[in-house]
Amino acid sequence: MNCSIIIRAYNEEKHIGRLLEGIRQQTLKDVEIILVDSGSTDGTVSVAESFGARVVRIPSAEFTFGRSLNFGVQAATRELIGIASAHVYPVYPDWLESLLRPFEDENVALSYGRQRGPESATFSERQIFHQCYPDVSNPRQANAFCNNANAAIRKSPWEQNPYDETLTGLEDLAWAKQAKEQGCDIAYVAEAEIIHVHQETPRGNGIQKNISRSVL
Repeated sequence: MNCSIIIRAYNEEKHIGRLLEGIRQQTLKDVEIILVDSGSTDGTVSVAESFGARVVRIPSAEFTFGRSLNFGVQAATRELIGIASAHVYPVYPDWLESLLRPFEDENVALSYGRQRGPESATFSERQIFHQCYPDVSNPRQANAFCNNANAAIRKSPWEQNPYDETLTGLEDLAWAKQAKEQGCDIAYVAEAEIIHVHQETPRGNGIQKNISRSVL
């Protein structure tokens, strides 16, 4: 099994090396790494290139989350495409294998993995992660909740249904919802675990997506 993996980044020099080293240490070795950079002014691009990543640039003025993903997926040469935020890193060396395993079922269009915070995470942040990402996997999730900080998709459904470039957020949920409406399955993989070095607050993205979970 092989895959492309898309990393969206803007000034992530501090974190991206740990993710890329984690990818290098994976049991799955045939990985095409694509960095979608939206105008970084630090060493993000240099770090990514040192790990063999192919860089796709999007002008910062044209950035939306959906547009940057579309740039990355379009550049990918593999059917299975992992998606990771630049400020996450895998816990286990079989993270990618676990994340891609649900695609053995041809009806699965999207999988996403467990997230948890670093040791420095606040209690409220840990609670958010625990609520959104339980300990038990779900191979056929009933709702369209997901999160593109740690996810994978098939390229063929994306070709029929690209990410919505007009949305300011929740582009992953919108894509997942449409995939389910087309009869595709979404898999949650608790074993595909990453550490998300990012503070989530009640006004932040994590809570917003958890609210969306109840209505999708």
